[in-house]
Amino acid sequence: MPNTTQLEDFVTQVRRDILRQVHKVNSGHPGGSLGCAEFFTALYQEVMDYSTDFTMDGKNEDLFFLSNGHISPVFYSVLARSGFFPVEELQTFRHINSRLQGHPTTHEGLPGIRVASGSLGQGMSVAIGAAEAKKLNGDSHLVYSLHGDGELQEGQNWEAIMYAASNKVDNLIASVDLNGQQIDGSTDDVLPLGNVKDKFLAFGWEVLTIEKGNDISAVIEGLKQAKTKTGKGKPVCVILNTVMGNGVDFMMHTHAWHGKAPNDEQLEIGLKQNPETLGDY
Repeated sequence: MPNTTQLEDFVTQVRRDILRQVHKVNSGHPGGSLGCAEFFTALYQEVMDYSTDFTMDGKNEDLFFLSNGHISPVFYSVLARSGFFPVEELQTFRHINSRLQGHPTTHEGLPGIRVASGSLGQGMSVAIGAAEAKKLNGDSHLVYSLHGDGELQEGQNWEAIMYAASNKVDNLIASVDLNGQQIDGSTDDVLPLGNVKDKFLAFGWEVLTIEKGNDISAVIEGLKQAKTKTGKGKPVCVILNTVMGNGVDFMMHTHAWHGKAPNDEQLEIGLKQNPETLGDY
């Protein structure tokens, strides 16, 4: 297993990948991607049990579903650097006929992607269905998912959240990226979410909070703790407190970089703050 320094180097390189992907095509979503670099690194480098010999059915391995699919740059970077497809393919992000579309899709056959996502609010239902299928198949592995906090404004989430608790879908760990920002402003200004933890508790879930969602050690510890809560009759929610744009000072703490690419000068600033560690593509 990689040590903390190696994991931090991985995170730094992922941030470089994110910046370079969105800059090259002047399109994409760097803010939320940067904020979740530690989460994806922890998941794929330390926590999940998976195979890079990819199959769509995912039998006898943990599965992950990205609900807020617009943060595809971080997902693609981590998948590539975890061995699912060549790192060099990151050069094709958002290009015509690329397997790396702006939102993850399945018809291009990209290893690591099992569902098209980005239509917000749907990922929870997909993850629950996969978790129930594993139970039916006698597969003891877990299903992980990630959701944006602004995404929870979509009503389908709450029907799914209610369903999961009612049906004791206890092999599911659903994480919420709580950064307080969405495309039109702060979540408090657009549509306040109230206390997300209390809401999940009221719906019958087990809930854990990772206060330092941009600290790789804290994220790993929190996700491993979440695993110990599975199999006990309740689905598990992880509240992940992150900073949008983390690691690039002028992108942090603002919704302005939710869906905006850096120009040449801004790219250079961002890359200087995240020096090359594992080799650029």
